Amino acid sequence: MKLHELQPAEGSRHTRKRIGRGIGSGTGKTAGKGHKGQNARSGGGVRPGFEGGQNPLYRRLPKRGFTNISRKEFAIVSLDALNRFEEGTVVTPELLKETGVISALRDGVKVLANGELTVKLTVKAHKFSGAAAEKIAQVGGTTEVI
Repeated sequence: MKLHELQPAEGSRHTRKRIGRGIGSGTGKTAGKGHKGQNARSGGGVRPGFEGGQNPLYRRLPKRGFTNISRKEFAIVSLDALNRFEEGTVVTPELLKETGVISALRDGVKVLANGELTVKLTVKAHKFSGAAAEKIAQVGGTTEVI
């Protein structure tokens, strides 16, 4: 195949539909918009969610819940992610961020008991799940709440 023989794959290119260009085109006269009415006008149509004056769905459904302004968002760390550290390492939130275990510190770090821990570590974090603290202690490590 030569450069001048290149062409797009069959059916991959479509010509634009030219509306309002005569009766013979099939989309002449009203240009596919029907006869009169709001949708036939320029700039016509209704906003999203408008139901013709009927009470719209977003107003028929009740409001629920609230946003807790004092909510704390913790960075989650699984136990199996801590296996990458060497024996006896003091694992701090800063170290976790440096090594890429967590992307951001947020409001603190919480250690959860997902997976198994095989290395003896000293883990410093803001929160520990009960099972995580237990598993760290089983291996001979220590937990420290910051």
